[in-house]
Amino acid sequence: MMDNLTGIIHAVCKGFIDSLKGAIVLFHIQRQINERLINRQPSKTDKHKRSTPTRSSAIHSNQQQGSTVLKRTIECCVLNGMVFWVSITIFESGLLPFIKYLLTIIFGHSPDMAATVWSWTQPFLSFTFETVWVLPFFLLSRIVSSFWFQDIADSAYRYRQGKPSNPPNWAKLVADYLFSLLVATLFLGQSTLVSKMPLPLLGDILSLVHTCLLYALYAFEYKWYNMGWELHRRLTFIEENWPYFLGFGLPLALTIRMFTSYVMSGCFFSVLFPFFIISGIEAEPVTGVGNYPLKLFSPVIAIANTLFNKTIGAR
Repeated sequence: MMDNLTGIIHAVCKGFIDSLKGAIVLFHIQRQINERLINRQPSKTDKHKRSTPTRSSAIHSNQQQGSTVLKRTIECCVLNGMVFWVSITIFESGLLPFIKYLLTIIFGHSPDMAATVWSWTQPFLSFTFETVWVLPFFLLSRIVSSFWFQDIADSAYRYRQGKPSNPPNWAKLVADYLFSLLVATLFLGQSTLVSKMPLPLLGDILSLVHTCLLYALYAFEYKWYNMGWELHRRLTFIEENWPYFLGFGLPLALTIRMFTSYVMSGCFFSVLFPFFIISGIEAEPVTGVGNYPLKLFSPVIAIANTLFNKTIGAR
């Protein structure tokens, strides 16, 4: 019993630490790219030597994959952090207080009038800003980021792990994606339901566990897909080795929970998630420490199978 508990704690801690290694891996990728650029420059002693075309092409391709990982990660940070988050911060902490200050000056003789005008002006400005800028930009950034996430995952996998397994046919690929999306949506609904339990503390803990496992699935899904794993195998692997994936998803889950706004949490998720994708590709999960699988995905898989078979057809 004590050995099993020790193993679970070790797996949770290992998952937590592994999830934070994405930034370190990016640093190593940048360093390796710089070293290869230097090594490609011919020295005085080997200026007459030439690499074979095959080796030169392989080195160039590998370097290109590493450059793509860095480029896309930086673009995610710039788009969702510097552009989106900064624009919201400037509006809420700069523009709105400035307009309120101007109203106090204009209606300095009548504070009640200034308060009345502000009570109408602030909701109007906030609604206009959210409608014209926040919502369209948020939707656009989510779409663009999803493509960049895939690009980061594919390039990082090729750079660090090698050539992926042969992808399935298009029909199977679309079916797998739709089924995965349905399972994730139902799982989020299940997480919301358990958070409404009569015992608030227990509900919050169970909801956090759901979120951790879901974020871990998001991060590892790219790697497992490149390895040729189907969705049912991915979910079963998480359920059977839940301590590690609980720890892996914990940092991102706790960070996102700090934000009450869905837009801001989505913004920070898009900034941080590329690092977790890279961490997932690098990680070697701790297995075999839980005596009992945590069958949290099983209910939504059963529901998703029923809905999927009735609407699209048997997988």
